[in-house]
Amino acid sequence: MSSSSSHRRTSHITKRRVAGVALVGVSALLAAAVQSGAASAAPAKAPTGKVNPGAVAMKLTPSQRAELIRDADSAKADTAKDLGLGAKESLVARDVIKDQDGTVHTRYERTYDGLPVLGGDLVVDTVKSGKTGHVYKATKAAIKVATVKPVVTAAAAEKQALSAAKAAGSKKTDADRAPRKVIWAATGKPVLAYETVVGGLQDDGTPNELHVITDAATGKKLYEYQGIKNGIGNTQYSGQVSLTTTQSGSTFTLNDGARGNHKTYNLNRGTSGTGTLFSQTNDTWGNGTTSNAATAGADAHYGAAETWDFYKNTFGRSGIKNNGVGAYSRVHYGNAYVNAFWDDGCFCMTYGDGSGNADPLTSLDVAGHEMSHGVTSNTAGLNYSGESGGLNEATSDIFGTGVEFYANNSTDVGDYLIGEKIDINGDGTPLRYMDKPSKDGASKDSWYSGVGNVDVHYSSGVANHFFYLLSEGSGAKVINGVSYNSPTSDGLPVTGIGRDKALQIWYRALTTKFTSTTNYAAARTGTLAAAGELYGTTSAEYTAVQNAWAAVNVGSRPGGGGGGTSFENTADVSIPDNGAAVTSSVTVTGRTGNAPSNLAVSVDIVHTWRGDLVIDLVAPDGSTYRLKNFSSSDSADNVNATYTVNASSEVANGTWKLKVQDQAAQDTGYINSWKLTFP
Repeated sequence: MSSSSSHRRTSHITKRRVAGVALVGVSALLAAAVQSGAASAAPAKAPTGKVNPGAVAMKLTPSQRAELIRDADSAKADTAKDLGLGAKESLVARDVIKDQDGTVHTRYERTYDGLPVLGGDLVVDTVKSGKTGHVYKATKAAIKVATVKPVVTAAAAEKQALSAAKAAGSKKTDADRAPRKVIWAATGKPVLAYETVVGGLQDDGTPNELHVITDAATGKKLYEYQGIKNGIGNTQYSGQVSLTTTQSGSTFTLNDGARGNHKTYNLNRGTSGTGTLFSQTNDTWGNGTTSNAATAGADAHYGAAETWDFYKNTFGRSGIKNNGVGAYSRVHYGNAYVNAFWDDGCFCMTYGDGSGNADPLTSLDVAGHEMSHGVTSNTAGLNYSGESGGLNEATSDIFGTGVEFYANNSTDVGDYLIGEKIDINGDGTPLRYMDKPSKDGASKDSWYSGVGNVDVHYSSGVANHFFYLLSEGSGAKVINGVSYNSPTSDGLPVTGIGRDKALQIWYRALTTKFTSTTNYAAARTGTLAAAGELYGTTSAEYTAVQNAWAAVNVGSRPGGGGGGTSFENTADVSIPDNGAAVTSSVTVTGRTGNAPSNLAVSVDIVHTWRGDLVIDLVAPDGSTYRLKNFSSSDSADNVNATYTVNASSEVANGTWKLKVQDQAAQDTGYINSWKLTFP
């Protein structure tokens, strides 16, 4: 559930504007439509409060899913041609989801001249007639490099990767395999690069799988991310529960034949290998305390079963990979190891025993959290760094919470607290709070321009808070005996739509809209598209998604702000490419006294690389308030956000200005509109 890898931004990379063919621009057009509340390909209406049945994913058998993937692979050349990909580009079908109305969502990886393109993944929606609908791309840049012959040697790239791992606090560091040549396309103009995976251990004993991307022409480090995602039985946390086991002769084992043969192993303080499969001559496991090694095994086995059932019965998903195959669990990792983690390499979850080996990290929500990292890896593949890393962690918190509520266990009731049973802080407090993430002292309640530089376990607070607000709404309330009081960044209320609907929207966005590079703005777009498909774009659910995102400072409320008195300028103002700052003004009248401490500044800027932009609010007396900083790696289009400014020292009436400057070359745009809202 934790990671010690560093997440530094890459340097600014020269970009070129791409003239996209018809399908290349579809996702951008969809984003614009959804952001403005206009109709998209989603049905305009659905039965009030009910899911559009056509947008529900079919429950595919493993063989049906495999057949659809084979069909996609057999047609990949035609698909690449239809998408306007270059002659050296090829597609590889990785996953597929089919809706009840016949729409097929196919997720592809991409290669260039035989090399994998990291950040080149995309999702293609094909309607029943065979016509291509929306296309969601991790990058809009054309994949093209001058040469695939590196200047820098593989040995030099490996040396740099080892140094990066040591700088991040890793110990017993070594390269797991020789650096491989790739095309790096996730953070700007595609370049030839090396990917080196560094193994060994992180500073807290967690296995290390640090991916380091090195420019093959200059030797410069472009990016790094951590591949390890930290996440009758008498259990320690869930009471006495039923377990599905396997009997052979007089021996019982923790092997769940009903759920893809998920097995639970005892590492017995080891840190490598599979360990020993839990087995005994009776079918009662553990005694509810750490004095019996099988207690943690029972907790982990139960958590895995509930997670499997949650995904199957809630979303129709059969296992982590949706192929009917179970992962496996390892408990009693290391000595007093205070963590748990998911590892794609072994396709397994691993749990430490906590401080003093007294509190194994095998609680229900932690089990759901760790397995959900596997689901994310096998769907959107969200990069474990920056804003996409925060979304990765939040997805595990969201679905881990879903598992806990689904289990309906009276000993570990459903709540919006993460890790409340494992006492990882040593004082009985939870690891994270979804209603107000900042209560843990580090997580972020709402979005701001630098949130991607924060550790992913803390930047996840933005999406966790969004999910809580979408589910339960803002303000004070008591749920299952737990008190919550959720604020909003704009000071305006949010009405929840219920956890079940919120889960369906997030899952559909994750599996059919998100890509490896999705950030918070794109997550808003994706969840709105999902809500529109499931409930209709005129539904209360669609509006609630808009409101919940605005309440964590991502995008605007429908109609602008959702309340209060607004002053708006809708005149277009061109923004010079890498030029002087421009301003757009609004005149505030009729107010008494000073501006509020929660002045809402809603900004709608059309731009081809928003990371180039610096945005300020200028008060009538000339005082400036920074809304957005320059960011070389924020490659998404447009700025559509509401910022909250403490302007209580400013006189309200007068001329306020939005000041925007483009600080890098080769991308253009304009101020479409902006608005001040006094709640």
